[in-house]
Order: sequence, then C-alpha cells, then structure tokens
Amino acid sequence: MRVGLFVTCLVDLMRPRIGFAALKLLEAAGCEVVVPDTQTCCGQPGYNSGARAAAKTLARKVLDEFSQFEYVVAPSGSCAGMIRTHYPELFADEPAELERVKRLCDRTYELTDFLVNVARPGAVPGNLYKTITYHDSCAGLRELSIKAQPRQLLAKVPGLKLIEMEEAETCCGFGGTFAVKFGEISTHIAERKCANIAASGADAVVLGDLGCMLNIEGRLRRRGDMKTRVLHVAEVLAGENT
Repeated sequence: MRVGLFVTCLVDLMRPRIGFAALKLLEAAGCEVVVPDTQTCCGQPGYNSGARAAAKTLARKVLDEFSQFEYVVAPSGSCAGMIRTHYPELFADEPAELERVKRLCDRTYELTDFLVNVARPGAVPGNLYKTITYHDSCAGLRELSIKAQPRQLLAKVPGLKLIEMEEAETCCGFGGTFAVKFGEISTHIAERKCANIAASGADAVVLGDLGCMLNIEGRLRRRGDMKTRVLHVAEVLAGENT
C-alpha cells in the first residue's frame, strides 16, 4: 500500500517526533510511505474562523499533493476530520471539484483507524510498562468515530495497563481558536479534564491530537503536576515515548 503521510502543521512545528512515530508504525505495517515535502495546513483554522476562501485554497493544495496516493493518513483526528467531513462542504457548489474531493475523502484516515481497519498489523513496535488513561479527542470521536481503534492497538503494547478516566469523551477545552476566544471557559473545561486524569491515578494520559495534548499538558503543569506524562498514541505504539 502506498500511503501519503499528512504530518499536520502542528506536529511539524511543535512535536515532530509524532510524525516520525507515525511513519515508523506505517512502515512496520508494511506500507510504502511518502511524505510530500510541500505540505502545510489542511485549512481547518481558517475554516473554523470563517475564512472559507482561504480554507478552500489550502484544500486545493492538499488535493494536489495527496490525490496520487492509495491512502492518506494523518496522526490527527481533527485534520483527518477536516478533510473527510468539511472538504465536501467547501466544494458543495463546485461539482467538478467535488468528485475529486470525494475520492480523496474515501481514502483519508486517522492513523489508528487506518491501522485497525486497513493495515491490520499483528503487533506494534512499542512497549510501555506504565499505567495510562485515554482522552477521546472531540473531532476524532465525533467526526470519525475514533473510540475503539486506539484502545485495540494499545492492548497490543507489552507492559501497558489502561485505566479509563471519568468523562473520557468530554472536551479538554482546546477547540482551536475557542481556547483563545473563550479563555476562561476553556480553562474551566481543561481543569475538569485534568482533575479526572489525576483521579485515575495513571502515570500518563494518551490521546490522538496534538492540540489537545498541548492544552492538557499546559493545564497539568499549571496546577502543579510535573509528573503525569502527556503522550500521543503514535508515540506509545511506536515506542517513541522516552
């Protein structure tokens, strides 16, 4: 399988090791992986802020860069969700381009969804002799039904024990520009999420979107928790979590 890896701009800028972990997992699953070096953003920030023309320009760029691949995989439910859920909305009035968009949507997957339902690896490279809890990020859960997939893969990691926290499906308060526009509300939501993480007693919280990771980690540290690790699911599955 020839896979185009959509790294995401946030991973590229803030935590590139997530991208390398995703690459490792895909190659371990037998995929030929290509990372287009001109890729940037999926257009989600502009789309969510009402800048639909700018979002459409970036969407066309993604189409040009990734239409050649058998599959497109992103280590992010929000970016994969943007492509699969919102690109058709952007091009709803342009039938010729809409067909091209739909073909891309049909081939685009969030990383754990792709591994479970397409690549189906028998094992994963990682090991983690810790207890973890899992946060279900909003976009992946609600737009792509990403729930069981990461847990199925984490069950393959030697030494790992999953402890479910209360309100695992509740938002962390990030929401992209929401955290900027509604800072006080975002902080309250993040505080509740971090309290549930702490109550679980887990050594680490694992999740599938870097935006949520940054928001949760920032709040954990502000409330004095310097011990609980915040890890992307790709890092844990690939063993890139040291």
